[in-house]
Amino acid sequence: MHRRLTWGLALLRVTGCAALVVLLWNPIFTRLLPGTVAPLVLLDASLSMIGQGGRWREAVDSARALARGGVIWRFGARIAPFDSTPPLDGTSLLAPAIAAAAARGEPVAVVTDGNVSDAGTIAPDLLRQLRIVTVARPEFRDAFVATVEGAHRIGANDTLRLKVNYGALGKREEGRGKGKAMLVISSEGRRLASRDVSLPDSGILSADIPLPPSLFPRPGWWILDVRLQGDPDSEPRDDARAFVVEVSPTPSVVVLASPPDWDLRFFARTLAEVARVPVTVFVQTEPGHPAGGRWRDAATLAPRTLVEVQRAVAGARLVVEGGDPAGFGRVSRPVNQARLRWPTVGSLAGEWYADAPASSPLAGGLAGLRWDSLPPAVGVTPASPDSATVVALMARLARRGEARPIVLLSGSGATRRAEVAAVGLYRWAFRGGASAEAYRALVAELANWLLGDGGRTGHRAMPVDNAVANGLPVMWRWMGSGAPHDLVVTLNTKDAQRRDTLRFDAAGEATQRLPPDIYRYALEGGPERGVVAVETYSDEWRPAGPVLRSQVGAPAGRWETVSPRDHWWLFVLAIAAFTAEWAWRRRLGLP
Repeated sequence: MHRRLTWGLALLRVTGCAALVVLLWNPIFTRLLPGTVAPLVLLDASLSMIGQGGRWREAVDSARALARGGVIWRFGARIAPFDSTPPLDGTSLLAPAIAAAAARGEPVAVVTDGNVSDAGTIAPDLLRQLRIVTVARPEFRDAFVATVEGAHRIGANDTLRLKVNYGALGKREEGRGKGKAMLVISSEGRRLASRDVSLPDSGILSADIPLPPSLFPRPGWWILDVRLQGDPDSEPRDDARAFVVEVSPTPSVVVLASPPDWDLRFFARTLAEVARVPVTVFVQTEPGHPAGGRWRDAATLAPRTLVEVQRAVAGARLVVEGGDPAGFGRVSRPVNQARLRWPTVGSLAGEWYADAPASSPLAGGLAGLRWDSLPPAVGVTPASPDSATVVALMARLARRGEARPIVLLSGSGATRRAEVAAVGLYRWAFRGGASAEAYRALVAELANWLLGDGGRTGHRAMPVDNAVANGLPVMWRWMGSGAPHDLVVTLNTKDAQRRDTLRFDAAGEATQRLPPDIYRYALEGGPERGVVAVETYSDEWRPAGPVLRSQVGAPAGRWETVSPRDHWWLFVLAIAAFTAEWAWRRRLGLP
């Protein structure tokens, strides 16, 4: 009897102590409460849902059934509240929608046709938890024009060379088409050029089509329609692309690179963007050749004779000479011509940091830049300015010692001269952010001063691309001096006029969503004029196999955080065990 009571007391003591230890430790764990919360449903609202074979209505019904009266979000190029109107977005981005939905802590379901643009950026473990309902489109045959590449600004005497990428996807129906088609380029209802092509069974091919200057008899904006004809397919909305080109009466800028380097490559590209004038680049591949070096067109690598180079230089408003000055000895340049020299040989190597600009014609556009944050140049070519030369920018080796000039200005009118004595300034543009903006500002101010009225660097803003695919926003970039601010833009089509306000963010970018049409824009209170084409084409019209497949995903429900202290019965158990032990010991007369 005494032994049985001893084991009983021990059991009460162990029970009370165990309950007390668990309460003091208080481990946290989670559990799933199945079926307590309806999932948040993400509905694919990209154009593919209403393309050939699209099942938009079926997708809407599936989303409503999954939500059970709960929340539905549309996703595509952006996230929007649910409505049943047909989709308008030209891409399908699921990752931002998942990130936003995850913040709500609810189970997530996705209704899509499986054609998601950024599926590869979503973490696999996160993707496995999603419930996915795929309403895939059936296969169909489609021929399309994928892209059109070429110069968007040319001179009045320049040949426009277009590279057209076209192709086909899907199985050709027996008896329909023979794989033959024609690329037709037209403008304002007038055919400019055509080319017979063969379509692949599946894939993309390219064709180079030159358009001589005689096809563009007047300067200004030209909207080219590049269309694929002759092959019957199920989706005609992707058979054509728009290409906008500006024919400038101003003679083009010619860049001579001997030898070519990164500085001149970045400078030429940025100059074309900010000055909005045609830029032609010639590179000298064999500077020591007896005939004065072998010249090539940097865009096509096609050989150019010295006579062709001299003819281009003679008709240019601005000539940029970069590299070794000895390489341009046989190229004659007119005296009354703006010129920029950028020597890169014989430089003093080191880390040269730019100082804040002194008073000069460029100072206004360079004010307010964060000069301390710019990466250093890798070398400075010695320069000896005279009394007629204005030093616009200087640099110091390792931010110590004597400052040396790196941007010099001289002359006036059509005979203005500039010299850039720094090597490696392209690193400003390569880094991006504030450094890239400083590089753009420097190039813009140099072009504005050298070209005078021939450039358009005084523009406050301009579209990044003059042709935009259906469902994608028109992106505007701030180009003016000072902080970006809102601008009013007027858009004219054949049938209507609309006014919008461009609201620029801190990065100097603004977005504008427009339906497919040709828009001639004008910014209020400034000289900015131009053309923006919003195409009928979209990548979403083309057939594509589903990237996402239907899956059940993680069990639907709500995850709940639980701890032992949330259970009242553990406290009762500890108190009851210790109380019972005390009463039993008292009854037995034990201490």
